[in-house]
Amino acid sequence: MKTILFLVGIILMIGAEVARVYYIMPFPGSQVDTVIDLAYFIQKYIWIFRLVGITLIAYPAFDFIVGANPYYKWTAASLLAFWVIVVYAFNFQFLADKMFYQPESVVLLSKNESKVNVDQLIIGISINGQAKAYPIEIIGYHHQVRDTLGGKEVMITYCTVCRSGRVYLPLVDGKPETFRLVGMDHYNAMFEDAATKSWWRQVNGEAIVGPSKGKRLPEIFSEQMSLKAWLNRYPNSLILQPDPKFKDEYESLKKFDEGKMEGRLEGRDSLSWKDKSWVVGVPMGLYAKAYDWNDLMENKVINDQINGRPVLVAIESDSASFHTWLPIVKSDTLKFMYSDSLKSLIDWQSNSVWNWKGECEAGKYSGSKLESVQSYQEFWHSWKTFHPNTDSLKIKM
Repeated sequence: MKTILFLVGIILMIGAEVARVYYIMPFPGSQVDTVIDLAYFIQKYIWIFRLVGITLIAYPAFDFIVGANPYYKWTAASLLAFWVIVVYAFNFQFLADKMFYQPESVVLLSKNESKVNVDQLIIGISINGQAKAYPIEIIGYHHQVRDTLGGKEVMITYCTVCRSGRVYLPLVDGKPETFRLVGMDHYNAMFEDAATKSWWRQVNGEAIVGPSKGKRLPEIFSEQMSLKAWLNRYPNSLILQPDPKFKDEYESLKKFDEGKMEGRLEGRDSLSWKDKSWVVGVPMGLYAKAYDWNDLMENKVINDQINGRPVLVAIESDSASFHTWLPIVKSDTLKFMYSDSLKSLIDWQSNSVWNWKGECEAGKYSGSKLESVQSYQEFWHSWKTFHPNTDSLKIKM
C-alpha cells in the first residue's frame, strides 16, 4: 500500500507540473486539441494537486528513505529529486513569461535618430495626429509592448507563430489592465490579466477562459508595412528602438520579416494555401476573406467583394507594404490597376492617379481619399483557425 500511495502521489505531482505547461506551450501535439479548459483548471488548482501529492507520498517517502532497504531508499530519493527538477524546469524555464521577457526600456526616436533599418517591417498606428512605428522583430520577441499614443495607453502585440500583429486598448470593462504572456492556444500567443487571471487570445483580444470569458479588448486600427513606407506617410513618426539587453533575442528573428526563418513554427511555406503560407486576411463585420500572398505579389492589385461590398487590396513596389481600402468615391465604385511607370494606382474608370495613402493626386477624383479597411498578413493556418467561416480567393491566371 505504501508503494502504491507513493507512486500515485509522485505521478500526480509530476503529471500536474508537466500538463500545466505542456497544454499551453508549442510542444508536439499540444496545440491540436481543444484542451484550454483543462489547462486552465490545472493552472488554477496546481497547489491543490501539489498538496494532495505531498500528502500521499509524505509517510511512504519518509519510511522508504529512513528504512533499511537500499532499493526503496534510492528509488524514492531519485523520484523525489526528479520531481524537484521537473518543478524547477516547468516553473522557471519552460513558462512563456520566463522565456520571453518584457523590455526594460521603451524608447522611441525620430527617423533622424533611429537605429532601425528602414527596410524592416513595422506595425504602425496613428491616433489623434500622433504616429508611431513598432518593428516586428522587436515586438515579435516580447509579444507585447505597452506605450502611450495620442493620449491613449496602447498594447502592441505580435505572435510570430501565427504571424499576427494586433493593437489593443488594454481596458477591461473600461478599466486599465495589465497582462503577462502565459502560453499559447492553437499556436496563438495567450495573455493572462492580473485582476481575474483570465486568459486572452492575442489574435482577437478575446478572453477564452476564466471569469472574463467572452469579453474582448478594444482593437486599434493598425497597418503593417516597411518602415520606409510608413515614414513616407508619417515623416514625423516616432520609432520603437531595440532594448540593448535583448540584442541576441532580436538577432534570432533577423530573418523573420522576409519569411526565411527555419523550423516548423515560424518558417514560411512559399507555396500557396499551405498551413505556413502567407495570406492577407480581411475581416468585414461577420464576414472575412483571405487573399494569397503569392497572388497579390503577382497581380499587385486585387479588386474583389466581401459579402457584396467592394474591397481593394494592393501592394507597393517594395513587395512588403500592403493596403486595403473600400474603393468607393462619391457613390462610384472604382476598380484599380497598378502602374509600373508611376509606381502608383490608377482607377479604370477615369485613369486618375492614386498614392499609397489612398489619396487621388491627379484626375477626376483629385482630392478624394479612400477609406482604409483593417487587414492583416498572417499564416494561413492561423487565419483559417480563428476565422473558420472565412472565404478565400484563389486566382487562376
